[in-house]
Amino acid sequence: MNEIMQYLKKNGQRLDSEIAAATGMTLIKVRGLLADLSAQGEISKCSVVRFDQGKKIEGMLCRVAGYIPPKSPGRKPGS
Repeated sequence: MNEIMQYLKKNGQRLDSEIAAATGMTLIKVRGLLADLSAQGEISKCSVVRFDQGKKIEGMLCRVAGYIPPKSPGRKPGS
């Protein structure tokens, strides 16, 4: 589970299939771990349907719950 949390913190919101490919785990194992993390309140997840060249892809979109990445350095517009 730590590996998934570190991946999400580093890369932000991702699909379960992208997490599985990046961590080298099977999709079934990743989905089980994501369900556990969601039950613990560590991540937020939602079901999504995407279409890639007319092909329907169903998955879960996940991100770390309550995590706000640090602001990028430099001047901001409207300051």
